[in-house]
Amino acid sequence: MQDHTNETVDSPRKGQRKKSLTILLVVILIAAIGGGFYYTHYVVGHQETEDAYVKGNLVQITPEISGTVTQIAAEDGDYVKQGQVLVRLDDADAKLAFENATANLAQTVRKVRGLFNNVQQAEAVVAERKIALNKAKTDFDRRKNMVAVGGLSQEELSHAQDMMNSAEKALAVSEQQLKSQQAMIHNTTVETHPLVKTAIAKLKQTYLEEQRTQLVAPVSGYIARRNVQVGQRINQSSILMAVVPLESVWVDANFKETQLTDMRIGQPVILTSDLYGDDVVFHGTVESLGIGTGSAFSILPAQNATGNWIKVVQRLPVRIQLDKQDVQKHPLRIGLSMKVDVDISNTTGQLLSQSSPETPRYQTTVYDQTLDGVDQLIDQIITENDIATKQSTANQ
Repeated sequence: MQDHTNETVDSPRKGQRKKSLTILLVVILIAAIGGGFYYTHYVVGHQETEDAYVKGNLVQITPEISGTVTQIAAEDGDYVKQGQVLVRLDDADAKLAFENATANLAQTVRKVRGLFNNVQQAEAVVAERKIALNKAKTDFDRRKNMVAVGGLSQEELSHAQDMMNSAEKALAVSEQQLKSQQAMIHNTTVETHPLVKTAIAKLKQTYLEEQRTQLVAPVSGYIARRNVQVGQRINQSSILMAVVPLESVWVDANFKETQLTDMRIGQPVILTSDLYGDDVVFHGTVESLGIGTGSAFSILPAQNATGNWIKVVQRLPVRIQLDKQDVQKHPLRIGLSMKVDVDISNTTGQLLSQSSPETPRYQTTVYDQTLDGVDQLIDQIITENDIATKQSTANQ
């Protein structure tokens, strides 16, 4: 009777124990399946790092001439467009130099036109000397015939010969003077004469210096690191501020060397930032793999030729190009921390780039129009000061 009672009490305990074991096995199975799924989808074929930061171009604004700052048109954080004036310098000296160069060009054009006129005068003198020589020769021959028949004395013939010799020497001198004048303008016009071209170059230089009293933004972007004040005297090496085009930022992710085994150019990347959190996902691609470690390119590279060497896993920077639409929707700032996840399942890409860029990576066109208008001014100065061109224009 007592044994029957014990069996009745143990039955519920055995059932409960069996149920607990079943639940435990189910939990272990679910955990194994979940772990396997996570491992195959998020561990195998992926490399992650949080040692990644936003990088971008810091387009420095530096003057091309020395001067005193009279105006600052932008402050840190301001958005500026390409070509917008950022800083103005005192242009009084530049204007005086430009006016002096303008007057010098006008004077040089008049001087060169005088050289051309000198050639014409020298040609006229040569023609006159030739006529005088022909006359002297004719007179000498006539007197020679008269001396032969006794009509003139030998003394008069000698005098005629002296006149002929003098005319020959005068012609030779005038011909040398003509060659000297011709050498001054040989194979040139007023516009192409070296003296005029030198004056034109000087005028263009002063024109550029006047234009360079206005410092413009090479690209569109945001102002950062303003380091200039009104009234400050600046030199050509001074860094006044920087323009940061935030639409073209990228990410430098520092991976361990052991993580780069299967990493290739072109592999897709998922990124998140501490600024926006995990809800905002950025997409990108691997643009290039590091050429060397950070320590190798440091100012003082580490020296490992010592007896107390300790191996340290090195990190190499991997440049990641961001999707421009993602950056436009959620702007990033230089230096922000990022979490990077690279899908390395496809290893058909290249380790290093095998081709050079066919187009410039970065460029600006704000300086292409710097000399616009000066050529028209030069033509006007030459026309107003060259009397031959002026008369030709009047006749037309």
